[in-house]
Amino acid sequence: MLALLFPGQGAQEVGMGRDVFEASPAARAVFEIADRVLDLPLSRLCFEGPEEELVRTEIQQPAILATSMALLRALEERVTLEPVAVAGHSLGEYTALVASGALALEDALLLVRARGRYMQEAVPEGRGAMAAVLGCGPELVERACDDARKETGRVVAPANYNGPSQTVIAGDAVAVERACNRARQLGARRALPLAVSAPFHCPLMEPAAEKLAPELERVRFGNPKPPVVSNVDATPNSEGERIRGLLAAQVTSPVRFTEMVEQLRAMGVSRVLEVGPGRVLTGLVARIAPDLGRLSLYDADGIGAVAAALVATAG
Repeated sequence: MLALLFPGQGAQEVGMGRDVFEASPAARAVFEIADRVLDLPLSRLCFEGPEEELVRTEIQQPAILATSMALLRALEERVTLEPVAVAGHSLGEYTALVASGALALEDALLLVRARGRYMQEAVPEGRGAMAAVLGCGPELVERACDDARKETGRVVAPANYNGPSQTVIAGDAVAVERACNRARQLGARRALPLAVSAPFHCPLMEPAAEKLAPELERVRFGNPKPPVVSNVDATPNSEGERIRGLLAAQVTSPVRFTEMVEQLRAMGVSRVLEVGPGRVLTGLVARIAPDLGRLSLYDADGIGAVAAALVATAG
């Protein structure tokens, strides 16, 4: 059984989506909708940059969503997809909701642009930070964050549970640095600062969550078919009425990707297909559940091979 995965922020690269735009009418339609709804040349920014514009959070988020959906629609021109679940990492959860039919593409694009802007504005530049703690379990990272909070009186917490030995933390820069040092003392192999524009998925994002709430209220959500495995609680959700609360909570809550993959396996999933720029999520899945089959679709050249692999599996 198949599950679809969609990447989050950081997967972007200049040039993404150009080849599938040129190769697929369905993909072209996605980019044309994005340009019209957002009233900006999003497709040109994806295809040509400049990079300093594409990496802006409020541009990056709709750009990745549009590219992921364009690739999905192009694949659907070639093969009928019947996933038992869909999921995304952070921003990717919005793409998963579009893929499941719970959220209109137009609404998703507007929401993630607003989400990106609010997240960027939530914390003054230079105050926040994120870091990846590697080579230890999440319990050790949680302890390091607890110790750093007590010592500094500042915010630091796990932001992304990305695997059995990879946890990303976020918060005030001074507390993040202290938590990294403490994690090394406790036995972590490495703790690396991340080049990010804000400390995502931690309590410092509360102002962004408050601003996003009324935007979510203006949008209609249907029942996801197939269910979307939520970032917040790592459980499959088929109820449209729950989506607003989950997306609002997602802004300040950690992404429980490890548990999400384990949930997919518990649902009987035997293969995951990552759709979107980059191949980060398939790499994470390989560490969480190496027994799962993994495919990735990140450019037009891969459509035929992915379609053939899915047909062969179905047959």
